[in-house]
Amino acid sequence: MSSGESAGKRGLVVPARQPVGRWVRESRAGLVGLAVLIGAGAGLGAVVFRWLITTFTHVFSGHADYSDAGRAAHSWFPALGPWFLLLAPVIAGLIYGPLVYRFAPEARGHGVPEVMYAVAERGGRIPVQVSVVKALASALTIGSGGSVGREGPIVQIGSALGSALGRAARLPESRLRVLVACGAAGGIAATFNAPLAGPFFAMELILRDFAAESFGAVVLASVTASVVGRAVLGNAPFLDLPPFTLRSPVEYLLFVALGLVVGACGVLFTRVLYWIEDLCDRLWRGPEWLRPAVGGIFLGGLLLALPQMYGVGYPVLQNAVEGKYVLGFLLVLMLGKIVATSLTIGIGGSGGVFAPSLFIGAMAGTAFGIAVHTWFPSVTASPGVYGLIGMGAAFAGSARAPITAVIVLFELTGQYSVILPMLTAIVIATAVSRALSRDTIYTLKLRRRGIDLDKHPSARRLAGTKVSAVTEPLPEPLREDLPLELAAHALALSGHGILPVIDEDGRYQGCATARAVAEAVAEDHAGRVGDLAELPPPVTSDSTLADALDALSQAPGTGLPVLTGTDELTGWITHQSVLSALEPAANRR
Repeated sequence: MSSGESAGKRGLVVPARQPVGRWVRESRAGLVGLAVLIGAGAGLGAVVFRWLITTFTHVFSGHADYSDAGRAAHSWFPALGPWFLLLAPVIAGLIYGPLVYRFAPEARGHGVPEVMYAVAERGGRIPVQVSVVKALASALTIGSGGSVGREGPIVQIGSALGSALGRAARLPESRLRVLVACGAAGGIAATFNAPLAGPFFAMELILRDFAAESFGAVVLASVTASVVGRAVLGNAPFLDLPPFTLRSPVEYLLFVALGLVVGACGVLFTRVLYWIEDLCDRLWRGPEWLRPAVGGIFLGGLLLALPQMYGVGYPVLQNAVEGKYVLGFLLVLMLGKIVATSLTIGIGGSGGVFAPSLFIGAMAGTAFGIAVHTWFPSVTASPGVYGLIGMGAAFAGSARAPITAVIVLFELTGQYSVILPMLTAIVIATAVSRALSRDTIYTLKLRRRGIDLDKHPSARRLAGTKVSAVTEPLPEPLREDLPLELAAHALALSGHGILPVIDEDGRYQGCATARAVAEAVAEDHAGRVGDLAELPPPVTSDSTLADALDALSQAPGTGLPVLTGTDELTGWITHQSVLSALEPAANRR
């Protein structure tokens, strides 16, 4: 008896007999192995990306972080004074503008919506070159003063890595999406040194569900990325915040008010971001590759007026929660960040909006804390507590991801005492966001493309496809002067139960149904089919399949005529032709 046979009799499984590719594709252990590999890659990607940001910041500003330098001169070009700020974004734009335009247009903007789109509509497929282009473009943008965050780029970089490995292993779409989420979680965990925040960010925003198998793989990727990141970058959190304490239970009422105010600020950030982006689109008439350089002139002017907006701005954020700024300046910094981030994205820069939302919340929350501490000094905590909790409330108001907001802030502080007020403010901010806006800062970008992630995938596909794509040949229309007996015969032969009616000049008059004609013939009515014509819900070649399906559900037959904008007959649509539009996607799954 062979060893394989004896092992089989003992009930053991011999993986060696199973092809490696199939084992990776179908087994849970294969998914775990890929998740760990992607986590390690995302961790290394975060390390390289942060090194690129630091290097480019030194090159363009002469400082490790210029946001806290206070209009200092470039250490290499002291004669320019702070005026080098007008040149840095322009020079960087001349480099990353053509790079993004030529090799990876998906790398423009804040990144997370593109990953959400890839998971929802493309089965997790992200082009390989996105990782390299996104890293370079975002590092150049942030290093030259672009007021954006690093989490959006690292999410896109890690997700592209997960997509590439999944496609190399020929995984089905269901597992490919999980690997994309693994890359996103690993990137967040490594760049923020937050192994808990990574999985919840990926599950809440990228996958939008918490399936057990997916969650396990995403957690493994996040832990692996954190281990790699800490081995290289150290174990220190990206913000060094002092301990905070609460003074009175009465403060919970103030945290409710904080959630209302800062949640509205998060919605304001979303509105201004897309308003400025639309304004830049309307004003710019040149080639897209040149847009970041020309727009860099305006960004440089803003940095010259408010240098605290340079780059991500974590030192400024920390100064705010430590109480180093007065109320009026905090409000200036909050509004300045909203405009600076929006302008950076609008001119074609590449970077995230997670960190800017935390910055905005810290400024608004600390300003709120200063005000209430002035009015009620004996029952309120230090203003920094409100700034800290405002960070989570602003992110919840803009991204509507309350679980991620809570976990991120808890990992930043490590203090359980702020959990209850944090939950209070974040839940209120999320409710305010839902009341004021249908979309989040991420989903609004997709809805503007006609993609609604809240709908079922089939419904999104129907809404994104035009009737002209599935139009069938028009059956022979009925002349309006055709006798009812001949019309009944034609309707019986058509098999549709309904046919269009035209006049002698070929103009559309409506539709006649088999039921109406049969009833008229049974009652011995002598007349023309035109007398029975009725107007069903109109379907044009520019209608979406969702609209067509709604019209078909009200039609008395199995089809409807397709009209042009001038009410001329151009084709025919049926339930079957609408369903055929869903078959290719169903076969892929």
